This record gives sequence, C-alpha cells and structure tokens, in this order.
Amino acid sequence: MHVTQAGNRPRSNITAMQELTPSNIAERLHLLTEVSVALGESHDIEVFLERILRVAKSMTNADGGTLYRPSPDGASLCFHISLNDSLAIHQGGVDGNRIDLPPIPLYDANGNKNLSSVAAYAANFDQSVNIEDVYKADVFNFSGMRLFDQTFGYHSQSFLTVPMTDHEGELVGVLQLINAMDRESGAIRSFSGTDQRFIEALASQAAVAITNVQLIKQLEHLLESLVNLINIGIDEKSPYTGRHCQFVPELTMMLAEAVHKTESGPLAAFRMSDADRKELWMAGLLHDCGKITTPVHIVDKSTKLETIFDRIHMVDTRFEVLLRDAEIQALRARLEAGADHAAIDERLRAEQQRLRDDRDFLRRANVGGEGMLPGDQERVRAIARRRWTGPDGRERDLLDEEEVRNLCVRFGTLTDDERKIINNHIWVTIRMLESLPWPKHLKNVPEYAGGHHERMDGKGYPRGLTGDEMSVQARIMAIADIFEALTAADRPYKKGKTLSESLVILGKFAQNGHIDPHLFDIFVRQKVYLKFARKHMDAHQVDAVDESAIPGYQA
Repeated sequence: MHVTQAGNRPRSNITAMQELTPSNIAERLHLLTEVSVALGESHDIEVFLERILRVAKSMTNADGGTLYRPSPDGASLCFHISLNDSLAIHQGGVDGNRIDLPPIPLYDANGNKNLSSVAAYAANFDQSVNIEDVYKADVFNFSGMRLFDQTFGYHSQSFLTVPMTDHEGELVGVLQLINAMDRESGAIRSFSGTDQRFIEALASQAAVAITNVQLIKQLEHLLESLVNLINIGIDEKSPYTGRHCQFVPELTMMLAEAVHKTESGPLAAFRMSDADRKELWMAGLLHDCGKITTPVHIVDKSTKLETIFDRIHMVDTRFEVLLRDAEIQALRARLEAGADHAAIDERLRAEQQRLRDDRDFLRRANVGGEGMLPGDQERVRAIARRRWTGPDGRERDLLDEEEVRNLCVRFGTLTDDERKIINNHIWVTIRMLESLPWPKHLKNVPEYAGGHHERMDGKGYPRGLTGDEMSVQARIMAIADIFEALTAADRPYKKGKTLSESLVILGKFAQNGHIDPHLFDIFVRQKVYLKFARKHMDAHQVDAVDESAIPGYQA
C-alpha cells in the first residue's frame, strides 16, 4: 500500500516504469487536455463531474470508480457517482440510478478524524492512498467492500483513492478507482505510480475548475440577491410598487419565450440562449431600480391633493367655515327689524346647498380619473375664487394656485412637475445600471431595462428612440410594463382594469406607434395575456375576451 500526499511522487516500481511509454503518456496527456477544454465549455457541474470520473477510469483502465462529494455541513462524504463496467453499474451523476448508500462520516462521535475509511482518510489528510490488494491490507475497514463482493460476486483488489482539493486547500471531493486492468490480458493489476500522478493532476485540475464554477454561481446568486435587496427597499418604501417589480420580469419572460418559439413573421429569427434569458431576467428585475430615489409622497400619491396627507380635509375645513359664516349671517339678518325669516332661511338653505355641492364636487375632482373635462376644470377655478376668512382674520381665495393646479390635473393624480419627477426614475435607472461593470454576458442589461418607456414612433422617453433603435428585448419589456400597470389592482390612484379593457388599450397603443404591433400580435395569439391573468390577476378582472374586438389584431 502506498499512502502519499496528493501531488507528491510515490515510490517508483517496475510496473510504473513499464507504463512510461510515449504512446501511453501521449494518450493521458490528450485526455487531460480534453478535460482542460471542457472546463471552459461547460458550467454544468454534474456533467463535468461524471466526465472527470470517466476520464480517470479511462486513464488507468479501471473497472470501477466512485466520486464522493462533501456534505453541506462538511461532516461526511456522500456517494455522488458510482460506475462499474463489469457489473454494469451506473448510479448517480446526470442520468444514473439513485444512490441509496449512507454517507461516510469524516469524524467519529468524539470529533476525531475517521481513520478507518480509506476515502475519509484521504479527505482528512489530503493524501492519496494506493492499495495493491485490499484483501491483504489491514489498515482500513473494508467490511462494506467485502459485503459488496459477496452480494454481487465481484472481487475488489486494487484501490486508488485521491482527494480533490482546490487552490485554497478546501475539499471538493474524493476520487476512488477500483481494479486497474491490464490493457492486453485484462488481468487485475495495481495502480502504478504513473497512474497515481496523472489522477492527482486530474483531481487537482478538476477541483479548481469546480471551485471556479461554484464561485461563478455564488457571484451570480449574490448579484441577484443584491438586485432583490434593491427591490425590497423599493417595496418597503412603497408597497404599491412591490407587485410591479415582481411581475414585470415574469411577464417579460413569458412574452420572450413566446417570441422565441415563433417560427413565422417578422420576429421568426428571434432566439434566446440560456445566457440571454439570464440577461433579460436581470434587466426585468432592475427595470425600475431608479424608483428607489423617487419621493414616496409622489410614488404613493393616491389623490390629487395628497402630499404627506390628503389636503382635501383642509379644503373641507374651509367649507365648514363658509357654512358657519353663512349661518351666522342668516342669524344676524333674522335679528333685524322686519326681517323676512322665511326668505332668509330659504337663502341660507340654498347657499349651504351650493357650498355642499361645491365641496362634494371637489372631493370627486380630487380622485384621479381617465380624463377631467374642461368644464370641470373651469368649475374648480370658479370655486377657487370664493372668498373665506382664515384663522388669522385675513380674507383669501378658497383655493390657492397650487391646489387649483393639482385639482385640475386631467389624467391621474400627478401634476406635470410631479410626473417629470416620476419619469426621472428611468434616467436614474440608466445611470445606476451604466455605472456598474457588467460582465460580457450581462452587458445589455442597462439597454433592456432603460428602454421600456421608449415608443416605436420615437415619442417615448428618456431618449426618444424609435422602434428600429430599440432591441426586441426592450420592446418586449415595454409591453409587459404597460400591461402589468393597467391590470394592477394595488395602485393607490386607480382600480385595476379588466383583461378585455387592458387588451383594447394595448391594441390602440399598437396602432398608434406606442408599442411593437408584431410583439403585441404574439402577445395575443399565443395567449400570453391569459397565462399571466390566470396566475396573477384578481378573478373579477379576468373577463371573457373577444379577440376579434381588439383594435389592430386579426385573429
């Protein structure tokens, strides 16, 4: 038995010298080179691990092999892949049968290193173990191996166990080969020193590669977690945007997959790789990250007069003053000699009714709508000119200029200045994203995320791009953003629209140059809207859709 520290040369022997032939060395170097190439081609650890084990078997012409991986807590070794040619065993790995063998503990109940298991020994001491005949070895416990031999009529003889540790000395796995076979006679032989050195080189190479893949995945997970951190901040700042930040990426991917599957029409050439999907998903998650800088009182503005609170209650108080003053004037008039009480009471009733009507009108005007009529805007201005006396005894207009400007907002609840602040979030988004050193496979995230408010006709913002200047991905996200906003039932300033209402609006947008008509055609034809609706929209919003009635769509 040879026990050597991984990477050190074992004692030379006659078998090792016999195997040091140019053709043999060349073949093994070729296999190592192939593995090196595979490292740069695949990020699938499961596929790579199985390839490593098969290459190790091929290098040494071993009949069987097992690859162990450390458990998540690092306390044991788990059977990950097991192969045996004579017994036609393929367990674990990419498509092998399930492995039900218990893990091998690395420590005993007292916390001492497990020295009885050859795999645990190799892992604990970072040493290769080369055993010529396990039935003649008395150092390790091979009772499990002997039971295996009895059960399957097999004869285990030579073992080569090599730890896989990365550049920082962290255990990545253990590679164990069984029964090296003579290439000419097929007889079982021991693993030579050359075998061991090549397998140690392979194990070291594989360990570093696996660590690199894991590090990449950890960094990707960290990046996505940081993105979620930003979205959590936005959600905590304004619960009304939480659904939007979650659902726009999902709907974006739904539509992108539908376009990916399209085989005819102007978008038939659009295809996505897995890397493209990750890039688009990341852009979707970050498409509104700039809203983290938008003032809460604007994001959450549910009525036209709302800032920190809804100032309509201040206006109500002024009306109460006017109602009180009208009553006081009427009472004073009644005290005059010869006063016509009935006429005074009628005038008071009429005046107070006008005041209440105006107050109720302003309450309704304070709620954002689809379009405030010019006549209603003029009525706001007329009411504003009413005079009232404040607590300081000074007479003034019932509404100041800022209140009039807010109450006359035609669409929604935001003034032009507030809408500019809201729209500025996309510039902030672009600046935030362009400031990051994106890796090559994510370099388009700023463009995708920053383009979802552009329009096909060039009338969008922030850059006024036309459809030809936008990527398909940005155009896809524009549709997802609008559709989610239309159907969202959690906005403070509006109710969520029904499915049919939303599709009619989108159809008009497709006709007037707002969104890509070809993408909208796929959105409807592939029932992307319905998949999203059934999953996320309130049941009362999911009404029957007559696709023939959707503007610009031909079924």
